[in-house]
Amino acid sequence: MNNGRASSEGAKTRRSEGEAREDAKTQRGWGIGSREDAKARRDECGAREGAKTRRGWGVGSREDAKAQRDVEEIAAIVVDSALNLHRDLGPGLLESVYETVLANILKNKGLTVERQKSVPISYQGVTLDEGFRLDLLVDRLLIVELKSVETIHPVHPKQLLTYLRLMNLPLGLLINFGAPLLKEGLKRIVNNHTNFVSSQLRVHQQEVVHG
Repeated sequence: MNNGRASSEGAKTRRSEGEAREDAKTQRGWGIGSREDAKARRDECGAREGAKTRRGWGVGSREDAKAQRDVEEIAAIVVDSALNLHRDLGPGLLESVYETVLANILKNKGLTVERQKSVPISYQGVTLDEGFRLDLLVDRLLIVELKSVETIHPVHPKQLLTYLRLMNLPLGLLINFGAPLLKEGLKRIVNNHTNFVSSQLRVHQQEVVHG
């Protein structure tokens, strides 16, 4: 009977030891799992930081691309937008309507647009805070003057050229939304501008070049 109890106790002890070993193994497994979890968390954090950095690089790249965009690329975007706008709305609306809608379209395309920008001028010691106003100044490089008239007056291109010279800018667009076909109402006004490498605007447009 004592031998039976001893055997029972021994078996119980062995079971307890076995369970202890299994518990230890399980705990070690948890420990490994914890290390793996920690590594996974580190990797996840690293991935998040990497993604954040890449997003930062992406923003930088977009900003760099925007800074490198030349005046001809900007002009191409403006003309394409104006053509679509004229096709959709047609001629005959107020100039302010075309100005508002075109400015919004260009902003949605990532361009910086200033409407009715007041430009001061100085002459012989006299400064005029509001020497003239630009309908649109796009990316600080391109002047866009808008009309909604039957025919562009000869003074309008000369006026835009004066603006370009005073601001020392190379290129301006005179766009008449009153024309039946917008290509007939487009004029490029050039102020000592020779970089036509990326230009696709010379076809179907009148160009006035002044040196």
